[in-house]
Amino acid sequence: MTDHIETDVVIIGAGPVGLFAVFELGLLDIKCHLIDILPKVGGQCAELYPEKPIYDIPGFPMVTGQGLVDNLMAQIEPFHPTFHLNEMVESLESIGTPEAPLFRVKTSENGTTFTCKAVIIAAGGGSFQPKKPPIDNIEAYEGTGVYYAVRKMEMFRNKKVLIVGGGDSALDWTVNLQPIAKRLTLLHRRDAFRAAPHTVEKMRSLVASGDMDLHLGQVTSLKGEAPVLEGAVIRKDDGSEFTIDCDVMLPFFGLTMKLGPIADWGLNLHENVIPVDTEKFETNVPGIFAIGDINTYPGKLKLILSGFHEGALAAQKVHRYVYPEKRLLFQYTTSSTSLQKKLGVAA
Repeated sequence: MTDHIETDVVIIGAGPVGLFAVFELGLLDIKCHLIDILPKVGGQCAELYPEKPIYDIPGFPMVTGQGLVDNLMAQIEPFHPTFHLNEMVESLESIGTPEAPLFRVKTSENGTTFTCKAVIIAAGGGSFQPKKPPIDNIEAYEGTGVYYAVRKMEMFRNKKVLIVGGGDSALDWTVNLQPIAKRLTLLHRRDAFRAAPHTVEKMRSLVASGDMDLHLGQVTSLKGEAPVLEGAVIRKDDGSEFTIDCDVMLPFFGLTMKLGPIADWGLNLHENVIPVDTEKFETNVPGIFAIGDINTYPGKLKLILSGFHEGALAAQKVHRYVYPEKRLLFQYTTSSTSLQKKLGVAA
């Protein structure tokens, strides 16, 4: 037996950008349901770097990924959005007209069907999974000695940690975990890094002071009776091998992004992202919008703050589809009594 839900808007993706879209829609009396394939809200912020500091959110000199998600959830609480987690949108069908859009959205997990007047895709890069290093039997250590993300830093306190990689994630976690690890080693195939220069400089400073180790080479095999990791065998460029003792290995080889069913929705995809206009961030299909990392347009910056701006403008056009006979009066939350009542802060 499947559920059928009628709502104003379905938001696909419950990351920070999708969450802020709830706020902008709520101010306009637009109700929404959010669908996400992950088991919790927050997208990549909550799944991949909940304790990693973010420095470019306006008004927050520093906020962690999970801290940002928690604040967004508190901000949208007055609008009581409904979340459908651990579900993926299987199909999206247009059953209206360009002038009066109407959509039927169906999920694959529970078979829930939604009818809505607009769809906002805030799916980041689509579904994602870590790229795994080609090491025999690595799966036997996953979740005990091998991790592809840091969800709680305390898990690595007083551990011998081996971080593998040369990008931002590898270097960021190197400098963040070094103070709590028993001993931290960074391994990269070459002595050049793709991370922010100041992070690389800090890592090199820690190496120079003897507070961590840096080695060049690649992991060829793991040591220890699975699932207990005891070390990693490293091959250098000259073919020689040596072993790094470690309790934990964190390979940061990037993510494999998969759009999944989004690719079949009739949107004019360009290199796995969705082209939109910059007036309302609408796709080529009237009533379907794309905000955040999933979209593209001239000058696009893949920043969370850009997605917030895109969600605000998309909400303005969504209002015309949800309330075609109602004139939209632009108001400021600082001065509008009606908006403050919606937020529960009016005197």
